Amino acid sequence: MKLKHTAAWVGITAAATLAVSACGADGAKTAAKAVDNADKIMAVLSRATDRTEQLGSAQVKISTDLGTGTPVTMDGTYSWGDGLAIDAEMDTAAAQMQRLQDSPKIRMLFVDGAYYYDVDPQPSGPLKGKEWMKIDSSAIFGDKGSQAFSGSSGSGNPVASMRVLKYANDVKDLGRATVGGRSTTHYRAVVDKAHMGKFKDAYTGDNLMRSVTGGADSLTMDIWVDSKDLPVRLEEQIGTVEVTMDFQKFGATAPVKAPPAAQTGDLTDQVKKAQEQQG
Repeated sequence: MKLKHTAAWVGITAAATLAVSACGADGAKTAAKAVDNADKIMAVLSRATDRTEQLGSAQVKISTDLGTGTPVTMDGTYSWGDGLAIDAEMDTAAAQMQRLQDSPKIRMLFVDGAYYYDVDPQPSGPLKGKEWMKIDSSAIFGDKGSQAFSGSSGSGNPVASMRVLKYANDVKDLGRATVGGRSTTHYRAVVDKAHMGKFKDAYTGDNLMRSVTGGADSLTMDIWVDSKDLPVRLEEQIGTVEVTMDFQKFGATAPVKAPPAAQTGDLTDQVKKAQEQQG
C-alpha cells in the first residue's frame, strides 16, 4: 500500500499531540526573563497548572491547520499523569484518509507512544484483515524526538504547556477575553528554538514533523484561563501549523488502551521508508 498522503493525515494528529506538550519545564527554566507583572503571571499559572494536573484528563475539541487555511477538527479525550493518551475522532475526508476508511469519521488513538487509526480491513498488505493501523511516534518525530512522549514523566500533557508560559522568553498578560461563553484571562508566550527542552528534536529534528511544519525556529503559545484556574483554550503556532484546543470538560474520561495486537497492522517501517524517499 502506497502512503501517498502520509504527511497530511499524520501531520494533523502529530501537530495536535505537540499542542499539549510544548517543552518540558526543566529544559526551559534557563529561559526565564524579567517581564512586567511576572510574579502575578507565575502565580496564576502555577495554580492553573496544579489544578489541571490533579484532574488528569479532559474532553477536548481540537482544530489543526497545516498552513492550508482549511483546519481539520478532532473531538475526543486527552488524559495525562500516566503518560499522554488520546482518543478522538476526525473527519475522514479532511484528513485525506478515504482510501483507508469509508465512514465519514475516523477514530484515532495515541497510547504508549504510538498512533492507532481505526481503518477498514484491506485486501492485501500489512492491513490485510486488520481493523487498526499502527504508526510509532518515532516515524513522525524521529527516535530522539519520540522519547519526549515516552513513560509517565508528565511532560507530554497540558500541564507541561502551562509551565512553559512561566519560563518562556517572552510572557505577556493580554487581558480579559470571553471564550466559549466563559470569562478568561489571555496569556501569551514565545519560546525560541534554544529553549524547547526535550521536545526540541520533536519540533525541529530531521523528521516528518519538520516537513509538515516547515521547520520551527520558535513557537508561540496562547492560553486562556478562567476564574476556576483552569485552561479554557490552548493555541499554538508551530512553524506553518496552527493548533487550537478547547477544553470542554475536565476529569472522568475512560482509560485509553491500545487495540489488540491481532487486530493491528504496523506501518511504522513503511512510513519511515516513505519519509526517506521524500528526502
